[in-house]
Amino acid sequence: MYIAMNRFKVVRGKEEEFENVWKNRNSTLKEMQGFQQFHLLRSAFNEEENYTLFASHTVWASEADFVAWTKSENFRASHKNAGTSKLTTFGHPQFEGFSAVEGA
Repeated sequence: MYIAMNRFKVVRGKEEEFENVWKNRNSTLKEMQGFQQFHLLRSAFNEEENYTLFASHTVWASEADFVAWTKSENFRASHKNAGTSKLTTFGHPQFEGFSAVEGA
């Protein structure tokens, strides 16, 4: 199992709009070999930093399946406007990838 994650610092008051972008997107992930799950997680509002942290993560059968997706036309189409949103404070984040530790 391989999990790819992105974290987004969403501007205060833009949380619902950010969530709607994800809920209404045209996703083709289910068409990709090895794709298993997608989740969008929301944290509590961070008063000190003035943002709400969201994390999106996808679960894949393998890192190779994830890498194949990042090289696909589906990936390019779904990320064509990445980094242009005014909903997040730092644009589109770098992804973080994690492999499952077997037997743990």
